[in-house]
Amino acid sequence: MGDLAEKDTAAPEEKAGRAEGEAREERAERRPSAKKGKEKWRAKEWYKVFAPEMFGGQEIAETLSGDPGSLPGRVVSVSLQDVTGDFSKMHIKLNLRINRVSGFDAHTEFVGHDLTSDYIRRLTRRKHSKMDGVFTVRTKDGYTVKVKPMAITEKRIQTSQQSAIRNLMSRVVAGAAERQTMGELVRDILQGETAKLIFKECKPVYPIRKIEIRRTEVVGFPEPGTSPPEAPPAAPEGAPAPAGTGAQEGAAAPSGSDSSAQPSPTPAPEKSEAGEEGGKEPEKEEPGKEEHV
Repeated sequence: MGDLAEKDTAAPEEKAGRAEGEAREERAERRPSAKKGKEKWRAKEWYKVFAPEMFGGQEIAETLSGDPGSLPGRVVSVSLQDVTGDFSKMHIKLNLRINRVSGFDAHTEFVGHDLTSDYIRRLTRRKHSKMDGVFTVRTKDGYTVKVKPMAITEKRIQTSQQSAIRNLMSRVVAGAAERQTMGELVRDILQGETAKLIFKECKPVYPIRKIEIRRTEVVGFPEPGTSPPEAPPAAPEGAPAPAGTGAQEGAAAPSGSDSSAQPSPTPAPEKSEAGEEGGKEPEKEEPGKEEHV
């Protein structure tokens, strides 16, 4: 009986020892993966993100990456307040995409903007009509931009009035894009100039409470080998002058050639006169005269 009791008490200890050994083996297997993760994290570097030239080109953020080739195409969202320092523009978010990496500097390009959702909720009220528009326009320098304005009226309006306001918004946005380059269009949108133009056009239809460009998105870029579209150049002022002067020179040239050719026939009559004085009579002319007589 005593031997059996000793065997029964030894069995749980062996099981506990085996469980501890298995746990140690599992921890040993997990340690290399943790080390690999730490090594990957340590291999990553911080890159400085710079704003586009239209916003001053200053440093706006930092991003972490282990491979510089993975940075192009990454989109960084930053508040316009952080770029310009204007506190009144804190509700505008800029979407900037990394397009070039030089060393540890990542340069970006503008691909769109958004208004924060809480700002839009503050603008909307009950018993008001809100009209959203989505218009795809093309700028003067070849960019294709999707512009989404928003209009809020003082009271609820009819469907016909809403469609009229949307048509006016489309016309104003398309006209502004045709006259301006990409940088000028973005500047006017962010400063509220485009919204003011829409407000003036839509006010006669119905009193407008607020106009905002809630979102823009660049959907097309100009081809690198093509120049931006421009107005046809005017005819140069000196263009007609060379044609006229060329005509005058052409007229003077034949007159000079005639003057040089005139002396050649003049000696011929002199020779004929000399021939008549010498007594040489032409055979054809004098018989003709005698017949007429």
